[in-house]
Amino acid sequence: MTESNKPQAQYLKDYKAPDFLINHTELTFDLLPLSTKVSALLTLTRVGDKKAPLVLDGIDLRLLSLSVDAVDITDYEIIGEQLIINNLPDSCRLSIVTEISPETNTSLEGLYLSGGAYCTQCEAQGFRKITYYMDRPDVLSTFDVTIIADKKYPQLLSNGNQIDSGETQNGRHFTKWQDPFKKPSYLFALVAGDFDVLKDSYVTQSGRDVELALFVDKGNLSKTPHAMTSLKKAMQWDEARFNLEYDLDIYMIVAVDFFNMGAMENKGLNIFNSKCVLANQETATDKDYHTIESIVGHEYFHNWTGNRVTCRDWFQLSLKEGLTVFRDQEFSSDLGSRALNRIDAVKVMRTHQFSEDAGPMAHPIRPEKVIEMNNFYTVTVYDKGAEVIRMMHTLLGEQNFQKGMTLYFERHDGQAVTCDDFLSAMSDASGINLAQFKRWYNQAGTPRLNALQSFDKDSNTYSLTVEQLAPLNQPNNEPLHIPFAIELLDANGHSIALEYQGKKIVHVLNVTQSTQTFNFDNISSKPVAVLLEDFSAPCILNQQTDEHALLHIMRFARSDFSRWDAQQQLFINAVKANIKSAESIALSDEIINALRVLVVNQQGDLALIAELLKLPSFDTLAGEFEVIPVDEIIKITQQFEKQIADSLCSEFIQCFESLFDDGSVSANAVAIRSLKQLCLHYLAKTQSIQAAGFIKDAASSSNMTNVLGALSAAVKASHEVCDELLNHFDSQWRHDVLVMDKWFALQAMQTSENAIENIKALYEHPCFDFSNPNRVRALVGSFSHFNTPQFHRADGQGYSLLGDLLIKLNAINPQNASRMLTPFMSWKRYDKVRSRAMKQQLERIAALDGLSDDLFEKVEKALA
Repeated sequence: MTESNKPQAQYLKDYKAPDFLINHTELTFDLLPLSTKVSALLTLTRVGDKKAPLVLDGIDLRLLSLSVDAVDITDYEIIGEQLIINNLPDSCRLSIVTEISPETNTSLEGLYLSGGAYCTQCEAQGFRKITYYMDRPDVLSTFDVTIIADKKYPQLLSNGNQIDSGETQNGRHFTKWQDPFKKPSYLFALVAGDFDVLKDSYVTQSGRDVELALFVDKGNLSKTPHAMTSLKKAMQWDEARFNLEYDLDIYMIVAVDFFNMGAMENKGLNIFNSKCVLANQETATDKDYHTIESIVGHEYFHNWTGNRVTCRDWFQLSLKEGLTVFRDQEFSSDLGSRALNRIDAVKVMRTHQFSEDAGPMAHPIRPEKVIEMNNFYTVTVYDKGAEVIRMMHTLLGEQNFQKGMTLYFERHDGQAVTCDDFLSAMSDASGINLAQFKRWYNQAGTPRLNALQSFDKDSNTYSLTVEQLAPLNQPNNEPLHIPFAIELLDANGHSIALEYQGKKIVHVLNVTQSTQTFNFDNISSKPVAVLLEDFSAPCILNQQTDEHALLHIMRFARSDFSRWDAQQQLFINAVKANIKSAESIALSDEIINALRVLVVNQQGDLALIAELLKLPSFDTLAGEFEVIPVDEIIKITQQFEKQIADSLCSEFIQCFESLFDDGSVSANAVAIRSLKQLCLHYLAKTQSIQAAGFIKDAASSSNMTNVLGALSAAVKASHEVCDELLNHFDSQWRHDVLVMDKWFALQAMQTSENAIENIKALYEHPCFDFSNPNRVRALVGSFSHFNTPQFHRADGQGYSLLGDLLIKLNAINPQNASRMLTPFMSWKRYDKVRSRAMKQQLERIAALDGLSDDLFEKVEKALA
């Protein structure tokens, strides 16, 4: 790629309001696989420069006709991906007729054919693959949409409410939809297919009847009730917690198998990846059930935080995504276990997000520069964005936060706005100054905190000094406003009241300076401090906490998250001590005994106990090192898991046998299965006779959670029954591609020396399809993210496997390729042999003819 044809970056600072608005959009689709005709009638009003031309976006379009107020025009030109029309009047109706080919559109953006159905995906910039349009989020329009198709597609769906339907003169049929709410083009949706439909209804808090409809591929109706129940729960929760009510007469969800994302919040017509909708206990795990509930909630909550109020430009993406992730996390926490949901969220932060913050793609939650917008649908924008909203909630409190939300909607309903507008509403409603807090939106990288503690027994004073350090890769960052939550525990594990000079102190400290000291009076003995309680800010905390203190926190902290966090730190410290030592160091007797108490007593939430018994992931441990010691981490964690398995073998057997699973999806049953799976994970490593029996019994269960738990334990332990169980699963489930994704993911986890040859052979499996993102992510995505020994082989074969795939996907689905590139982004953090091998793959990709913008941006940054 030469300098002249390199993709050009766009900058937040260059934002310019549009010169035209589209007040109303009328679309007519005449659907045919290779030659769909799209007729667009746009009602335009000039609002800017009187001499400015109208600039419309378009990709892979064949322009058939162009007219203004019913008169054909010639004063236009097509330059690259833009249609430029000169000398338009200040108000007019512009008619554009284009032709597109859904069948050959493998990018899964715009309008494409998926499993025999027409489907759209327009966020972020997919609408320009449908017709020429001002494809930007700050141009909001009402839409009337007519869909014409063959009768083999009985359901013709779009946004809003259906207002007409019938037959055409040539034996086809049509529907007409009207969306009364103004929306940007990225929220447009169209689906045409032959689906099974689950219908239900919901009565809003104001008494309005809303029709609910869930469309799925034929034969999948039995897998839809959970998604429908989740939708009704989300509607009820949003009314109860945020006083937000649904606004159309119908709410639809369509599940398709070919989809780049998890789901899309198009107004009134959500399009979902089928794996985020379909579930019954025979085919889906408890984790799948939880994920479906969360994602259904997330897309529904977007109706207000994203649709009714949307983004002015794509640099403001976290305005809708960070806020809505926070809302779906709160939804899951209010309905389920707050501790487990918090643990899941922090795992994402400490592994994927912290790694992104430290790498070449580091960016603030509001980026300032972008080449390909799809590359900024990141854990930083989504998950760190949610943490920033959570910190705001912590600083304001629930009551003030709700006041801020109310003011936000009062000011901006029906508008495209910025992150600054949201911050202003929150500050104005609460009276709390968020000027310094705003830096969280503009600064990249993960803040580092040093915590220094001292205790003066003569004055009974405990002092805590918190020092803010800029991220190593962002040395010029300014101090942030950090809500720093703490708990002090006495020797008996009781929480100590916080006070200073006779005044009570809230448990959330406002850290705003580079160095800040907080003093606490009337502390009778040296306390054990629980710092950054509940992960109250997304920071890396350095503190000198010994094993005794961590065990104390693990036993007594009021925050279940902080108990888990202390246990993780115990494991992390042990791994690091082993790497530093010339001799092998086992987990201490104190740690083993603490684990034994958890298994034997089974007190509290069993799912939380299962989490407390897990070692940190490779990614978590890798984050502790500047140069990642791959072989050492693998060796030591395997050693620790074997030590835990052997030391607690009888306890795990007794625990497994004592737990009765009634097969339901109740919270208690889910927790029981979680702990039983953990027992199996360890028992498989003992190769005991009891373990083989337990694994085989679980693998023959009618509950997919039990089946997958057994197979996972067998695969990760390379158990002798592994091949037998995998072959049986293949023969049993080959008819169900979503279930087979679980099988592909298990195959990807095998650590034998022929693992890579096995994956290449699976490319020929009847269920595998390179054009389907679900299949590719299940097999190669699972391999590159979770099969550490084989992906990071010193001979580089694991890297070559991923490199070959990315080159193939560049031509089929660049968006999916870009997302799967992530494991290579941190190549500089590995030893010389591995980093050189990863760099070679990046250079191969960089040299490609026809390299997509999606891959170019990330590869260029990685190699810089």
